[in-house]
Formats: sequence, structure tokens, C-alpha cells
Amino acid sequence: MAKERDSFDFWYAVNNTDVKVMPERHLETFGTTVLNYHLITELMDSVDQIRIREGRLEAGQPQIITPDAYSQTAMEGFGDEARQYVEWLKEHEQDIRVLQYGYKLKQESYSEHIVTDTLDPVVERVKDAVAARGDPLSAVVVGVDDPWDVCLVRLFWEVIQKSAVFNIREMQQQNLFDNDKGVPRGVRNDVEAAFKAANQNAELIQSLGAKLRALGLFSEYEDRFFSLVKSKQSK
Repeated sequence: MAKERDSFDFWYAVNNTDVKVMPERHLETFGTTVLNYHLITELMDSVDQIRIREGRLEAGQPQIITPDAYSQTAMEGFGDEARQYVEWLKEHEQDIRVLQYGYKLKQESYSEHIVTDTLDPVVERVKDAVAARGDPLSAVVVGVDDPWDVCLVRLFWEVIQKSAVFNIREMQQQNLFDNDKGVPRGVRNDVEAAFKAANQNAELIQSLGAKLRALGLFSEYEDRFFSLVKSKQSK
């Protein structure tokens, strides 16, 4: 029964998410992007009570991934329903090439307040306030009060779809999708950067090993990895 309820909550939130204002700028291809969201929801058990949440979504730099790492998406600050939605997207949106690279999504601290009014006037006031700020990375979303974080994942997915053509074009210009011994060049570049960082800071060796295993490349880099480990142990 609990499983059925989770599924209902999941789809209830997805189907009742309406992005009123999309960010004007696309996600950064070679850097982190911070989206400022305004999520407007009606309280479920109260008449004319509207909750406005304001917060930040931090989207990490897109990383080209291997098939072994496809199932991994790092998320911070989200509940079970939101994670279930991400898993559903992975299984059913494979025709969209953007899923050839991974991402990290972090839901940072947020503030909220409740106003007494009907929904439409509140939405218009929030839209006007966002327009006045002129922030190209702001979004206004009407969603549900529970589970509200699914609405944020829906927003992020729509932003990904909008950004994909730009991100992929910029990656292609850097030849990051080119095949390098069976692995995208972008993945090779990322691995090299991780080795360099671990060589400079031994505390990063463990995360390097985890990265290689997640990418399915540990056996290929195994000798080099353990050579690095030994060199640090001898110091």
C-alpha cells in the first residue's frame, strides 16, 4: 500500500507542475549553474492559503559518462519521491541525448512564507517581482505542497531539455564525444583531471578509485591507480 501511495504522490506532483517562468539562460556547459526558484503551492487543507518557497538549485557541470555510470545521478536535499522521478526519467527518456552526460543536482536551503489570497493573483505578483529583478536564472513554478521537491525536479528536467542543444554543441566543439579507445574523450579528460588532483592531494585518492569504479574503468587504470597509492604511502 505504501508503494502505491508513493507512486500516486510522484505522479500527482509531476502532473500538477506548471513552470510559469523559465530561466532565460541555459545551464553552463563548463561550470556550475545556480537556478533561483520560486515555487507557489496551495495548502491542501486550507482555503486561500498560498505557500511561496524561494530557494536555489545548484546544477553541477555536466559530465560525459560511460554506460556503466549511466544509472548514477547525484542528488542532495531531495526526498524519495523526487529520486523515484529521476529514475523514471532515466528509464523512459533515453531518446534524449542529454542523458549521455550525468549531472549533480543540489537543493540548497530555502525560505518560505504563507499569504492569504487566491492562487492567480499571487502568481502574477511573484512573476512581476521576478521580472523586476532581471535575473536570467530565475524560475517561477506552480506546483503541489506535498511532495513539493518533485516539482523542482520537473523544473530542472525542463531546463535540461532547453539547455541540451547548447551544451552538446559546446561539448562537440571541444571534441568531448569523440571515441578515445572505446571511451568518450570527455571521460578521459575527467579521469586525467582526477588523477592530477589526487596526486596533489592524497585525500582525494579514495574518491578517484570510486570514480574509476563508477565509470567501469578501474581495471584499465588499475596499475596507475595503485602506483599512485604506493607513491603516497612511501612519503
